[in-house]
Amino acid sequence: MSESPILLPELSGVALHLRRSARARRFSLRVSRIDGSVTLTLPARARLADALAFARSQSAWLQAALEKLPQRHCPGFGDSLPFEGRLLRIEAAATRAPRVEGDRLLVPPGEERLGARLETFLKHCARLRLQAACERHARALGKPFRRITLRDTRSRWGSCAADGSLSFSWRLIMAPPEVLDYVAAHEVAHLAEMNHSPAFWAVVARLMPDHAPHRAWLKRHGAELQAIRLRLREGAAVPH
Repeated sequence: MSESPILLPELSGVALHLRRSARARRFSLRVSRIDGSVTLTLPARARLADALAFARSQSAWLQAALEKLPQRHCPGFGDSLPFEGRLLRIEAAATRAPRVEGDRLLVPPGEERLGARLETFLKHCARLRLQAACERHARALGKPFRRITLRDTRSRWGSCAADGSLSFSWRLIMAPPEVLDYVAAHEVAHLAEMNHSPAFWAVVARLMPDHAPHRAWLKRHGAELQAIRLRLREGAAVPH
């Protein structure tokens, strides 16, 4: 069970997301490699004051863990942006819409609209790739899905609802194609097994026998993709 976040000024203003668990036997802190969020887990009947005291006692560890996370950055013209596992240099060009040309990502001039144009382009490409991958895996599994939704999620790369709807982070288009394909296979496998049991992983292995290195890539580099902010140059708030 989750509770409202608590802001502790003495921990560099870090917001602790509290989670009570009947299975927990002690306090624990976890820093998400995806979005940098900090979760404090405590036993169901533990005192909140004791849990916060534990968190304060781990301030040095927490600060070190947060410093290891990639720094958020907002690419502009002349910078590089990952796309399908390779870096493309963002360049202004006389084009109506963003397009890839060799190792360049050509975008219409105008810093004020750059972020929106890049995001629209990435979402469009992500939808095409994910739709094709999910259809292929669903045919192999013999389990149709209902629809695909793209989001800018921070806690997970994909999800499968009970009605067969699939949801994905559009940031997967920045990862190598095999990584995107693995996440598609993972979520399609949930159409047969709505859990993470050995039976589920057997379905994933049937759809994508060599999925292990692609899963590992996402664990190692996922935070780097999440650190990219496309709309900050336009004065918009950081996406939640």
